Amino acid sequence: MADTLFASADDAATRLAATGYLTDPDLATVTYLADSLSKPLLLEGPAGTGKTQLANAVAQATGADIVRLQCYEGIDEARALYEWNYRKQLLRIQSAGRSGDEDSDWDQQRNNIFSEEFLLARPLLTAIQRETPTVLLIDETDKADVEIEGLLLEVLSDFQVTIPELGTITAVRRPFVVLTTNATRELSEALRRRCLYHYIGYPSAERERAIVMARVPGATQELADSVVNAIRGMRDLNLRKPPSVAETIDWTRSLLALGIPQVDAAALDRTLGVVVKHHNDMERVRVQLHLPKASTQ
Repeated sequence: MADTLFASADDAATRLAATGYLTDPDLATVTYLADSLSKPLLLEGPAGTGKTQLANAVAQATGADIVRLQCYEGIDEARALYEWNYRKQLLRIQSAGRSGDEDSDWDQQRNNIFSEEFLLARPLLTAIQRETPTVLLIDETDKADVEIEGLLLEVLSDFQVTIPELGTITAVRRPFVVLTTNATRELSEALRRRCLYHYIGYPSAERERAIVMARVPGATQELADSVVNAIRGMRDLNLRKPPSVAETIDWTRSLLALGIPQVDAAALDRTLGVVVKHHNDMERVRVQLHLPKASTQ
């Protein structure tokens, strides 16, 4: 199909890797299928494992624009879909009054102020209206209220939006849609049915090392190995917030910036705040994570 972003699963894997985003065969396949079938892709897993980054990587790899809807508790249709520019509408009405048109037919006046000129498109409508390749990222879907899921069902089923005053707006070109969830709230079965699904967990040690080497230019294999080994040790400690892949990358960059060639006890003490974000977790890591002492020369 002419409107697809990727020619195959292998093409998706290769082009995403060129941006620094490394996939496994399953993720590359579901990404290609979401594009080929024009189906939303629902990514679930712990925070910081690369769900949001996949959407950014797809946009970068394909030259598409990215439109992001950041979900949060209390987000409503006006923030997600569209709202009217009431201030501009009022100015138009006042302007008509000053020009002596205050007695003009209200239906005509109403049609004037409820036109696209006064429409404020929010992320969902913006993505629907785009005619160029677009990635729509609906981030942290589980943080939104259940009512928003009904709105998403309508938009993602037919990729169209009905505005009572204007009619139905249908996508000329369907966006590539990525929804992410950290599973803090269970999403409805109806929403899940409309999506392809992939769980992104913590990667294997080998893949995490490859990610570090791809994302941190200048990192040595010795540094990458020691960082990944220490990170995996932390994840085994039942921390309140286990370190994510994003924090693995941040830690490697920090150590590289400090000129520290590998993780040892001294390096851990100096940089633990880069990777561990709760005081109790820090204490647990210091006590239970056994690292070699710094070498003396």
